[in-house]
Amino acid sequence: MEQSAFQFPGQGSQHVGMGKDLVSRFPVAARVFAEADEVLGFPLSRLCFEGPPEELNDTINAQPAILTASVAALRVLEERGEQPLCVAGHSVGEFAALVAAGALAFEDALRLVQERGRLMREAGLQNPGGMAAILGLEAERVVALCREAAERVGRPVGVANDNCPGQVVISGDEEALQAAMEAARAAGARRVVRLAVSVAAHSPLMAGAAAAFRQVLAKVRLRAPRIPFIANATADVMTDPEDIREALARQLISPVRWRESLQRMLEMGVNRFVEVGPGDVLTGLVRRMGAPVQALTVIQAIG
Repeated sequence: MEQSAFQFPGQGSQHVGMGKDLVSRFPVAARVFAEADEVLGFPLSRLCFEGPPEELNDTINAQPAILTASVAALRVLEERGEQPLCVAGHSVGEFAALVAAGALAFEDALRLVQERGRLMREAGLQNPGGMAAILGLEAERVVALCREAAERVGRPVGVANDNCPGQVVISGDEEALQAAMEAARAAGARRVVRLAVSVAAHSPLMAGAAAAFRQVLAKVRLRAPRIPFIANATADVMTDPEDIREALARQLISPVRWRESLQRMLEMGVNRFVEVGPGDVLTGLVRRMGAPVQALTVIQAIG
């Protein structure tokens, strides 16, 4: 029996042209982009379809753009009768997952992620840092290397995303990040890749953003999810709206436990993962888990 999980991508999956094909084929997708334009008060749809890329990649635009493209794809799947067993989102993808679960209104999610992006950009200006992908070392080893680098430099660096076996992203202060990258190379990492991001997401450098975002979240209505929602912070099902609210704020300074989240969904009986949004990054991470399951992009699922 087919048991699907809807997984929603995070920042970095945005690209010029995203959502355009769905909008041309499905009126329900076009309505989502039109609603986003109206709520945000500027033509986000044009930015998604035409760019320019440097404006789309600005975190304050990228986050609502990814959310909108993801919810547009979600509405197409829903219109076709697809019902997932559970949902999860990678970092900012959690907001689309909560929309899918009926816990958060799309309009509220749009305003939340726009403010989240603004606060993260502001925190990045106040506390400069960066992120890097470490390939070929297990998470436990990378945690130890980051701890040693942080102690040596006296500045924070740690695991930001435990994505799948052998793929970990680290985040932190510039000097500490460089020290951890050098240590990973020395420890035999297959590749160490500096990411093209301007903020140290999921690190202590986002503490100011997390505190401010917690206050923003307090004003938004959250309902209990109708579909099991796997949270980044716990890698488990989260049902209480207040717990979810706190996890969304804490997520800015704590790791995305994606490998464990995928494992939890496999334990729940998921045998088909659909990446609902732009790109195919999460599809690739599922395949690297080595489980005998289907992993599809939304375009593949729709056909």
